Amino acid sequence: MFEGLTLADISKRQCGILRKPTGTRPVIWRIEENGVKAIVKDFSLNSFWFRNIAGRFLIWREKKAYKKLEGFPGVPALFGSIGGVALIIEEIQGTDLGSIEVSKKLDKNFFRDLKQLIDRLHDRGIVHCDLKRAPNIMIGNDGNPYIIDWAASISRSEFGFFPLNLIYKRFIQDDLNAVIKIKLKWRPESVSPEEMLQYAERSRVERIIRAIRDCLRNFLKKIA
Repeated sequence: MFEGLTLADISKRQCGILRKPTGTRPVIWRIEENGVKAIVKDFSLNSFWFRNIAGRFLIWREKKAYKKLEGFPGVPALFGSIGGVALIIEEIQGTDLGSIEVSKKLDKNFFRDLKQLIDRLHDRGIVHCDLKRAPNIMIGNDGNPYIIDWAASISRSEFGFFPLNLIYKRFIQDDLNAVIKIKLKWRPESVSPEEMLQYAERSRVERIIRAIRDCLRNFLKKIA
């Protein structure tokens, strides 16, 4: 459906810009083809060196994540890539949590379904790493949870040896803590004492792991 599109086609046929490019972040276009809506993450407008070093690396990593999650419910479909510097991704129809007022009560089943989705992703060996950022979680028009923006994700195969395996486990816990954080914001009465303990508890070793993890995550977020 989006086969054969070039970067020149995208800039001419786009139907909106979700985010303008910055020195270290790509432009995000909206496009539509035969009624199918997609977004394009495009590093081609960044500087030559950033585009061809960081941009190509990040596109390769995110594309790899989408390939591992191909056909996975709750994750946008990958429609293709362009020149190694852009990805074409399904646009999920719905509302991201960053756009929902705190006063609005979310259906309690949404949290259950979101937790189940995250558990299945972890079973597949993929950790998102940035779910505490509310816009990365969406409520689809069908009422189901969707997780978008996989630029900062990591896989179990990449972090399978010591000490990276400890960081990987911490990222898993962060994904799960994101569900608790969302519940605290939109349905705090549903948070159990066990979840509060899980959310707040930090050992000395864990604080060190979190510090390393935060440096890694901040780096990935800045360049993605």
